[in-house]
Amino acid sequence: MHEMPKINYRKDALDSISPYAIYTCKLIVDGREVLTDQEGYILDMDAWSEGFASTQAEREYLTLTDEHWQAIAFIRAFYEEHNVQAQVRDMVKDFREAWGQEKGNSHYLHDLFPMGGPQKQGNRVAGMRKTKGEH
Repeated sequence: MHEMPKINYRKDALDSISPYAIYTCKLIVDGREVLTDQEGYILDMDAWSEGFASTQAEREYLTLTDEHWQAIAFIRAFYEEHNVQAQVRDMVKDFREAWGQEKGNSHYLHDLFPMGGPQKQGNRVAGMRKTKGEH
């Protein structure tokens, strides 16, 4: 069982690289601290690891399956290649080819990530920062 995140109000938020953080949470991942904002978005994308994904997923009551890991890999690879976060339509196109019509659709992706869909919950678990303008 992972240690629950420690909340550090204001000071860490003011020192963080996220202009949206009101306070930060510290997740203990493989014996080291990784900072997230209050919603669980990672503050330093270079601090992401599979351990972070597992810890964040557990924090969000999400059990990662092979399909979750495929979606996480897609989200991270898309960002690496394009330097922007993937839109759901990009994910649908990719997963329709990989998983077929029944699972390669927006509804199924939202079932995989029920707390905000692939663009919110998927991005949090995949170690993406919160997009500007997101509420």
